[in-house]
Amino acid sequence: MRAGDLFIGIGCMAFLSFSASAQAAEKFEISFPASVHRGPITGRAFVVLTKTDATEPRLVAGSWGDLGPLFGVDANKLAPEQAAVIDESTFGVPVHSLRDIPAGDYFVEAILNIYTEFHRADGHTVWLHLDQWEGQHFNRSPGNLYSEVQKVHLEPAAGYNIKLRLTKVIPPVAVPPDTLWVKHLKIQSEMLTRFWGRPMYIGAIVLLPKGYDEHPNSHYPVIYEQNHFSLLPPFGFSTEDRPISSEQRTMLTNLNRETGYEFYQAWNSENFPRMIAVTFQHPTPYYDDSYAVNSVNNVPYGDALVKEMIPYLEAHFRMTPKPYARVLTGGSTGGWESLAAQVFYPDFFGGTWTLYPDSIDFRRYGTVNAYEDDNAFFEPGHNWVQVPRSIMRTAEGQDEITVQQFSELEAVLGSHGRSAEQIEIWDAAYGPIGDDGYPKPLWDKRTGKIDHRVAIYMHDHGYDLSYNVKTNWATLGPKLKGKIHIYVGDMDNFYLNLAVYKFEEMTKDLHNPECECEFAYGRPMKGHGWQPVTTANLVRRMAEHVEKTSGGEDVKPWHY
Repeated sequence: MRAGDLFIGIGCMAFLSFSASAQAAEKFEISFPASVHRGPITGRAFVVLTKTDATEPRLVAGSWGDLGPLFGVDANKLAPEQAAVIDESTFGVPVHSLRDIPAGDYFVEAILNIYTEFHRADGHTVWLHLDQWEGQHFNRSPGNLYSEVQKVHLEPAAGYNIKLRLTKVIPPVAVPPDTLWVKHLKIQSEMLTRFWGRPMYIGAIVLLPKGYDEHPNSHYPVIYEQNHFSLLPPFGFSTEDRPISSEQRTMLTNLNRETGYEFYQAWNSENFPRMIAVTFQHPTPYYDDSYAVNSVNNVPYGDALVKEMIPYLEAHFRMTPKPYARVLTGGSTGGWESLAAQVFYPDFFGGTWTLYPDSIDFRRYGTVNAYEDDNAFFEPGHNWVQVPRSIMRTAEGQDEITVQQFSELEAVLGSHGRSAEQIEIWDAAYGPIGDDGYPKPLWDKRTGKIDHRVAIYMHDHGYDLSYNVKTNWATLGPKLKGKIHIYVGDMDNFYLNLAVYKFEEMTKDLHNPECECEFAYGRPMKGHGWQPVTTANLVRRMAEHVEKTSGGEDVKPWHY
């Protein structure tokens, strides 16, 4: 789950005075010179307004919170010097129109998210943002254009027309160098390239065990960690002892987690199981992460990881290429992926330690019942009042963001499912493809109306993991017995515990064989990110499982 990220940085500020002219309309005109991009651009143009210049407006665009209004409009083959116009008819968040912005002083900045044309193998032609190894963050994606920050005075009653010039280009991402411990890989996927009609890449960050070079005859089991796109090593591994605040320490303690340096100390300690850890990188044109499954919108990312990336890793590192020696973990989005990989590839992986997963039973799609509810925005069963649903809360139970608010944010970030945000990656990963080649949404982002045909598609194609396991237990049972471990806090900030309860209820009815699944719930008031033991001890649990299920194979070579 990624509920908007806050990026803090200092931009180059150009403070310009602005006198409101006597015109009736409110308008921003966004253009770029040929010197920064010679040809026309198809993409989406944004204007973001803030009341302070402490953080460059561009860097908070797309985040949720009291950060400032954001407006977006599609740009179709926008030529140099041609203007994309944002006016009072343009939908925005959290205020819905420029008319709703009070008079006053603001810092404003424009951004142009550039789309790439894909001629897909299914016959559809679509325009989407091609990730530049930044993890689908339009406000810091290399090649995207942005303007200098202007300080303006707005008088909606008098009207205004502000021209913003996109004169800056976001530079390429700097990938961290390899170290003794950490290796970075990026390969072109033949499967994905064939489908998308252009070169497509997947990657991995490999964390090696202590003594890897000194034990050339040792082969190792592997922990595959699923997560959002990141350039950081698995489990936050860090050889640097960075100071943390007392508040950060309290948070880590509440979540049962350690710092990256503390994990490094355990990884490097005596009598610690010597395993290899891998974090996958598989950004899609719809999100920073593909959800690691095959789908009609994202296509064969599941197969690309299992049949291309893992064989590549096993050929280049001394990994034990057997199911018992391949285990999975991950939290949130990565939690769903870790369980999905175990369910969709039950003969390939040897077990999953799934942490606070995105909804694994769609009767609790967050707070929504995808099958029975008619509207995602409001609780059913009320005649005289509308009770908003929440998508995010504090661990104490205070609602922070409603489903409607977050859906409207996605509507501003992109049309046709191109927000590169949370709800719409679920549409892309689980749902059917529309006649226009873009994902069909489970619900309308402006009205909340649920399309039950989409819910049925998700259900029938196995993305409701609870239903998938239940209906296919005769085949899956012998392959999954004792391999599923799921942990979540009882007050998960995104209500993800609700679906885990449903999944556990389902497993109680599984027989021949028994599921032998493990569930643990953090109580009281344990939020998103909780796990029952530290990451180092989680690795120890996975190592014990690998030993237990090794079938008598010699495990001494990776115990030194």
